[in-house]
Amino acid sequence: MLSRLPRLGIPLAVMASGVFFVSVSESAPASAQEAGKGQAGKGQVSEDPVARGEYIFNAAGCLGCHTVPKTGERLAGGRALKTPFGTFYSPNITPDRETGIGGWSEADFVRAMREGKAPDGSAYFPVFPYTSFTHLTDGDIRDLKAYIDAQPAVSQANKPHEVSPPFGWRFLLPVWQTLFLDESGLPEEAGRDEKWHRGRYLVQAAGHCGECHSPRNFLGVVDHDRMLAGSASGPEGKAVPSITSDPDKGIGKWSQGEIAFMLEIGMQPDGDFVGGGMNEVVENSTSKLTAEDRDAIAAYLKTVPPAP
Repeated sequence: MLSRLPRLGIPLAVMASGVFFVSVSESAPASAQEAGKGQAGKGQVSEDPVARGEYIFNAAGCLGCHTVPKTGERLAGGRALKTPFGTFYSPNITPDRETGIGGWSEADFVRAMREGKAPDGSAYFPVFPYTSFTHLTDGDIRDLKAYIDAQPAVSQANKPHEVSPPFGWRFLLPVWQTLFLDESGLPEEAGRDEKWHRGRYLVQAAGHCGECHSPRNFLGVVDHDRMLAGSASGPEGKAVPSITSDPDKGIGKWSQGEIAFMLEIGMQPDGDFVGGGMNEVVENSTSKLTAEDRDAIAAYLKTVPPAP
């Protein structure tokens, strides 16, 4: 049983080779526009795409990955993510036209999020979690861009990644994407209610939890048969715990309310608080969600089966 969650690490998804974005299928359920009711207050969906975009920005944890802690300019990139394949640096995603993404069209943004491709057609390394973001709705992607476009522009060049061959060979990435990128979206599951589908959307798409909490093979592909079962070599080389319903190795003994409460303030059932990367996730992301969304995440996690 995991005794602590401090090793939950920074979501891998956000450290990409160029931008950390979202990709989607219009059929994916429960967009942030629907969740935006908590963002707008009084149970109403916000009419402002920037406000809706701020909600999905928080749900996706973009701030933590695209900002160097304490010393970095907000969203200007440069944060290092050490992986078994090398060190990747997050890109500048401010609206600066020269060093950020200010010159991107909406189509460019959607393509990056959904297909993992830059405006010039080159492929992004899958350390950018477009394999999860591809399941976001079109509306959430457009709103996210609206929010990012409304942020202050910062002129700061991106740092080159430090990745050894063959993992740094970008020309191989289109093959990787052809083999492993699934853009089909999250299908409706019979017998599951709206809350469950919303929770799955937040965990598998927006929150991209499986990028850190699942083991990967030697090609960096998430093992979907062991989704959320933890990883011995997560971000920064630290182990990441299982968050499946396994009562011994996962969080199966936690109640739905205990999971939701941890997502709100970071306190675990034993009274200890999460630390490290998960502390950032709580501070920058899950604490900013509506109580309904945190409860939906908890409800979904309670149904994730133990790994075989």
